[in-house]
Amino acid sequence: MDVTQILQTVWGLSALLLIVLVMLHSPKGDGIGGIGGQAQLFTSTKSAETTLNRVTWILSIVFMSLTIVLSAGWLVT
Repeated sequence: MDVTQILQTVWGLSALLLIVLVMLHSPKGDGIGGIGGQAQLFTSTKSAETTLNRVTWILSIVFMSLTIVLSAGWLVT
């Protein structure tokens, strides 16, 4: 595997994880996160939302950065 294929794999995985994390967010109620008992993994719902927000931001930055790098053609194979 070359660098482009590795980055494309990371890009695809970050896209899928980003979709899952956005679905786990709860705007007012439990959301989909309440189905799997996600809120019980943390000490409080506030820490769960804080953790979800941080991971979602990190994944969105990774996704957008890789989108720019892969689409700009900066990697020469």
